[in-house]
Amino acid sequence: MSDNGDRIRFGIMGSGWRSEFFLRIARALPDRFEVTGLVTRNPETARAIETEWNVRAFPDIDALLDASTPEFVVVSVPRDAAPAIIAQLAERRMPVLTETPPAPDVAALEWLHELVLGGAIIQVAEQYHLSPLLRAQLGVAASGRLGTVSSALVAQCHDYHGVSVLRRALGIGFEDAVITASLFESPLVQGPDRDGDPREESHVTARQLSARLDFGDRLGVYDFADEQYFSWIRANRILIRGDRGEINNLDLAYLDDFRTPVFSEFRRVATGEGGNLEGMFLRGILVGSSWEYVNEFAPARLNDDEIAIASCLVRMRDHIAGGPALYSLAEASQDHYLGILMHRAAETGDTIRSARQAWAD
Repeated sequence: MSDNGDRIRFGIMGSGWRSEFFLRIARALPDRFEVTGLVTRNPETARAIETEWNVRAFPDIDALLDASTPEFVVVSVPRDAAPAIIAQLAERRMPVLTETPPAPDVAALEWLHELVLGGAIIQVAEQYHLSPLLRAQLGVAASGRLGTVSSALVAQCHDYHGVSVLRRALGIGFEDAVITASLFESPLVQGPDRDGDPREESHVTARQLSARLDFGDRLGVYDFADEQYFSWIRANRILIRGDRGEINNLDLAYLDDFRTPVFSEFRRVATGEGGNLEGMFLRGILVGSSWEYVNEFAPARLNDDEIAIASCLVRMRDHIAGGPALYSLAEASQDHYLGILMHRAAETGDTIRSARQAWAD
């Protein structure tokens, strides 16, 4: 956020489930964020948006941009529709923060890359590495306390999201990988979903994709089933190993010197429990006596995913002003490309080697 404390003003293209994350963030932090308008072609949805969120709805992008002055537009639409909308915004010289993935396939990603080469500002709202616990874990991994990181296992999020965390954990950019993968199906008792808690006991088939991405001197292991997102009985896991230490979920172990091991844990510090009357919000993540993450949006009542997305919005403004990329189109394209190859390897049983793509330059 800029020094004078003015709000970050952005528009939204799309009215689906993910769009509501941005609307909730703006409602929870009205002094920091403002939605200048939302584009939806459905008149009934438009009326509902205006009633529930007090945000003006527009039938198309031109109407939004002619009537308001957002700093950037969040594109939250299906991947097949995203490239054309991004191109329309680029033609209007409007910076874009697009949801993941930004396009359905490699050809469309290459087409978007050409827009960036032509000067378009396109960043991607890849939020997982900015969520509080992962941000703390990845920060420790990058700090040198683990020594030289050589392997990571991520069972946190699907496809391109999981790859993004793997690359960050390993310190990988656009290096090529040799990929092997397999699919395993198993029964699982149905848990909650987007509509709430289950109403009766039923079983679903969990499709677990396990993949090994061998980068030569570093190994990434991906292991995830989509049902894990809402399940009460399928926990997230992460293991990052270096020659001087490791992160194993909430546990941290490393060597202070070759004779002195140090053991600690990632501890979540939140308010509102027991007799605490401060409200319900996250203060941060402690490791020992060190704050590895401090919530800049406290005391707003946001969940971890919303905190991470709010961080994307702040970093998007900083990037437009000349700051570093929050998550470039190139990085997001690489994540999606490797995710596509993981599925291809699982479906065919073949060992697949990635090839350097145009955006890697």
